[in-house]
Amino acid sequence: MTNKLQIGRARLLLVLIGLAYAGLAGWLVYLQVVCHDELSKMALDNTQHKFWQAARRGDILDVNGNILATSVAVKRICANPSLIGNQQAVVAHALAPLLQMSEADLVQKLTPRIVRTAKGEIVTNNLNYVRLTKNYVPEETWQRINSTMTNLAFGVDEKMLSRTNRAFFRNLRQWAVFAESDQIRNYPNDSLASQVIGFSAIEENRADGRAASQIVGRDGIEFSMNKPLSGVAGWRMTETDRQQHELVALRDEDVHPRDGLNVVLTIDEAVQHIVETALADALPKHSPKSITGIVLRPRTGEILAMVSLPNYNPNNPNSISPEARNRVINDIVEPGSTFKIVVVSGALNSGITKLTDEYFCENGHFAFAGRVLHDHEAYGNLTTKSIITKSSNIGAAKIGIKLGEQSLYDYAWNYGFGQRTGIPLPGEQGGILNPVKRWSKVSIAQIPMGHGVAVTRLQMAMAMAAIANDGWLMRPMIVSQLQERAGGVVERYTPQRVRQVISEQTSRQMIEALKTVATKDGTAAEAAMKNYVVAGKTGTAQKVENGTYASGKFISSFIGFFPADKPELLISVVMDEPKEGYYGGKVCGPVFREIAERCASYLNIPPDPNLITNAAPLVATNGQRKF
Repeated sequence: MTNKLQIGRARLLLVLIGLAYAGLAGWLVYLQVVCHDELSKMALDNTQHKFWQAARRGDILDVNGNILATSVAVKRICANPSLIGNQQAVVAHALAPLLQMSEADLVQKLTPRIVRTAKGEIVTNNLNYVRLTKNYVPEETWQRINSTMTNLAFGVDEKMLSRTNRAFFRNLRQWAVFAESDQIRNYPNDSLASQVIGFSAIEENRADGRAASQIVGRDGIEFSMNKPLSGVAGWRMTETDRQQHELVALRDEDVHPRDGLNVVLTIDEAVQHIVETALADALPKHSPKSITGIVLRPRTGEILAMVSLPNYNPNNPNSISPEARNRVINDIVEPGSTFKIVVVSGALNSGITKLTDEYFCENGHFAFAGRVLHDHEAYGNLTTKSIITKSSNIGAAKIGIKLGEQSLYDYAWNYGFGQRTGIPLPGEQGGILNPVKRWSKVSIAQIPMGHGVAVTRLQMAMAMAAIANDGWLMRPMIVSQLQERAGGVVERYTPQRVRQVISEQTSRQMIEALKTVATKDGTAAEAAMKNYVVAGKTGTAQKVENGTYASGKFISSFIGFFPADKPELLISVVMDEPKEGYYGGKVCGPVFREIAERCASYLNIPPDPNLITNAAPLVATNGQRKF
């Protein structure tokens, strides 16, 4: 009986052992086969990590190599709470003054917290990684933090501690607080050329449980040239120990980042400063809602300055308002009398009129298609040339009627109106140039006066530049080249002709007419320069608001170039709702002259031989040329 019972127990034990081994074998099969991929991934996640290495964002430079935007190396202070144990108070007390934080806030960040996820799972938060501050610190501050941690005392005699406890304090000092290398964008000149340069922001992404930051352009060149500026990030695939420290001997991949390219602009920092200063000086005198200025080379389309006030400081992007937009390309307005260059040059080019042909200007009132057109003075007979000189609306309308609807539209389109110029800046508008089939009966008379069409300031400047450039319309240039950080040129941009709108002979005829505008007989006597002949055109357009012309609100402008017969620079000045006077020649002409005189001195533009005076050059008291 006893032997049978013992044998039964032995058999039961064998069965249980067999079942246990079978269960264990099944579990091993389950882990090795069914869960193989998941467990392998978990093992790799615990021991193998990819560390992203951000590329340095390229600089933005002016045409002379002056830095307009650059990247500054900084540190972001982080911690591994799992290495701190119960010493949060000691660490917080030591670091709080250096990080300019309260000790209580630091203690909270350094203490792992048990939280419940959205799925109801309980996890420990901030176990291995936490950022101690949102703000970056310079390298000097990180060195002080590192030194503080290295020499941190915990009030115990560590020589008397066990080997494990000594290792704990050693790891705490060496590894518990660390820094991530990063970069921030800096604009050394603050608001200078801000709408051209743009601004940037930092985008945060998660990589291997850590936040990886990247600078991204938000406006201007920072936005449009974001890809070449950004470069290519690198990475390091490696294994880590239990404290998440890299085991260099086990590094699998090490791909170095490729720094972003430098973007060299056609903008000249000194010319930009001249224009911004001149426009800023005009603000208190005329109190416009906004004022813009452009300086460009008509032969190449290179833009040396582009200004829109109010502007912004890209170092403080949170303060940027919609009023600080780049109105040179973002806003469209009726151009007013500056548009007369289109109809007159088109008529001259088509051979339907000559500079000496006369038009009766109806003594200031002209009834056409149920509307009455007005001149600012009661003119009788004016030649085509005098229509430009005096800026006669009625004379321009009669030339437009003679030119015809389709030809007027074609010339306006060929000058670039109704389409974007293609400048590499965000937000450019194409303007409004309706096809002939949408014109009213009075459009043929109103469009030559600059009504019924909407343009950007840049479009209007490029059209005038075409007249200065033997009739060739150029594509505006604002990027000169892309460079490697060491200075090697990767890509060089060259001037691009779009089309020849009028002949060289017609261009010469137009320049002869435009020369008369900045004289005592013209509408912009205030734009005349001492040593250069100026060719240009004034504009005074009543503003359109809610589909109707707003009483007492005007867009005033003057666009001119010099020396008239060998144009070097073209300058556009436009004011929105000037309060003290509103005629373009009166309010914008003097600003044009100031910009032109100072740019001519800075760029050493040879004067017209027959206009040389004894005027002293613009120099500063230290003998340097004054900007």
